[in-house]
Amino acid sequence: MNKKSIPEKLIMILLAGAVIFVLASCSGDTNTDSFPQVASPPPFDYVDGDELRSGMHQLAFAMLNLDAELANENTDEDPIDQQDVIDSLKRIQEIAQELHAGDIRSSHPYLAGDMFRFLNDVDQAIWQASLRSPRYYMAGRVSGACAACHQAVQ
Repeated sequence: MNKKSIPEKLIMILLAGAVIFVLASCSGDTNTDSFPQVASPPPFDYVDGDELRSGMHQLAFAMLNLDAELANENTDEDPIDQQDVIDSLKRIQEIAQELHAGDIRSSHPYLAGDMFRFLNDVDQAIWQASLRSPRYYMAGRVSGACAACHQAVQ
């Protein structure tokens, strides 16, 4: 007969007891307020990237898109796409109107004072870019308007 020594029996009993304890701990709803719940975190609402970026970041990105569209003017094989310029200007207008409607005075006082003029320039740029023979002068002014507040790093 193969007899197990006492330490081996004790280890087997302790191991079986630990397994039973773990299984009993995991089953049922025995969580009380005295022990914090770790397994079920509170619900998390996912937001898209636009909600995480500030209005100024969105405006800067839209201005970069407009600038890229206008940069195609000097190439014969890839001329300026009129509709892309108009779409970029309309996106800029939408963001600027949202900024203007919000509390812009506290974070961007210079822009708050000139926002009406900026929006007027955007309106003019949209109108001129929409002509049968489009003009992009005002779109260029809108594209360079950020330099009034931010110094370009060269």
